[in-house]
Amino acid sequence: MTLLDHLRRMARNNLWSNDRLYRAVLALQPGEFEAPRVSFFPSINETLNHILAVDYLYLDFLTDGGLGASAYDDYVPFNDAASLAAAQTDFDRRLVAFCDGLTDADLDRHVITDRREDGMIPERIGDILAHVFLHDIHHRGQVHAMLSGTSVPPPQLDEFLLDYDLKLRKEEIQRLGLGDQPARRHRLKTADPL
Repeated sequence: MTLLDHLRRMARNNLWSNDRLYRAVLALQPGEFEAPRVSFFPSINETLNHILAVDYLYLDFLTDGGLGASAYDDYVPFNDAASLAAAQTDFDRRLVAFCDGLTDADLDRHVITDRREDGMIPERIGDILAHVFLHDIHHRGQVHAMLSGTSVPPPQLDEFLLDYDLKLRKEEIQRLGLGDQPARRHRLKTADPL
């Protein structure tokens, strides 16, 4: 597997993980989505909005969208889970398409990131994508923990990459249009006889 293959799988994982998480969030009782909680951001609503705002920022950097830091600064938070879920799904599909359009050489290409008073900092596309996936995983974990204090149990979010777990994600992969990921077969290579 190449790094590009891995990043493409991580983009699909992002779509899948957010879908699982939002299915839980959409099942919350009235008031639970915005209720104060103990975390870096003080509610499920604020944490999920932060994820999407940062996603928008980095996709703007990756695509030379021209918004710069205002992609984050001008973000208008969603107040309802359904609208936020739809916006996140739209973003996740755009990120999958972006990754699918990359070549191996693109991963080392630099794009400019607007760091406000720290200036315009060039970063590699591969590094930005890795950062986006880490950022999203980090904050999804916070939402996962916050769900433990609600009427909805937190969903399993680590059943995506292994062939063994295919049976646990198959319906979702098909529903999301990601297609079955081919099983990887590991074969022992034997030396040719002399």
